[in-house]
Amino acid sequence: MSLIKTEKVGTLSVRVFDTRAEMGSAAGNDAADVICSLLAQKPEINMIFAAAPSQNETLDALCARKDIDWTRVNAYHMDEYISLAADAPQRFGTFLKNAIFGKLPFRSVHYIDCTGTDPETECARYGALFENIKIDVVMLGIGENGHIAFNDPPVADFDDKRIIKPVKLDEVCRRQQVNDGCFASLSEVPHTALTLTIPTLFHADYLFCSVPAATKADAVYHTVTDKEISTHCPATVMRRHPHAVLYCDKDSAAKIL
Repeated sequence: MSLIKTEKVGTLSVRVFDTRAEMGSAAGNDAADVICSLLAQKPEINMIFAAAPSQNETLDALCARKDIDWTRVNAYHMDEYISLAADAPQRFGTFLKNAIFGKLPFRSVHYIDCTGTDPETECARYGALFENIKIDVVMLGIGENGHIAFNDPPVADFDDKRIIKPVKLDEVCRRQQVNDGCFASLSEVPHTALTLTIPTLFHADYLFCSVPAATKADAVYHTVTDKEISTHCPATVMRRHPHAVLYCDKDSAAKIL
């Protein structure tokens, strides 16, 4: 495996690989090792998963590991569009069901349900699931605008008191969904979503962040080099987390090499 660069920025470990496939393999296998270690210490664990094409290689690597007892893992996903039909292929729950949730025998899988008429009702229901549990591992990415989950710069809050909240998506975020090939045009991308907040994600013991492709080069650059840790680039907050690793390929890391 070709590791091009490794560095520490604050407490954030940054690892750059030659190819996207190598990046995903490293992220998935590192996460798998931690999962196995945690399961050796406790009867079950809780994980949150991001849904995006950037996660494909990492999730594939996780699925390939045969030494994980998934029957002791509870799975959650971190954000979902409001207003998409229940059977829409772009739904993040659908992505995760196809990529990992439907492939492995999880102890439980918890989906955000945005098919109702009142987002706040779903926030109350889904948020209640987190009130008495500890999140062990988060598998995440970074958006082109530096967002974590759907915490775009205009709505990101490092001290958010909510577990999950409705948000308006900014245009950079919505255009990313077109760039990723999830929607054919900007007009098709929903304007609102539900997202787990930054504190909800940040309180996990381990963060594994996979960020491939040239479209993420600016986001990686700001995450690693911005002088201030701020919501102008929400991903900079990972530089305060004790066990966070950022995995990049040479394209997403082009501006920090």
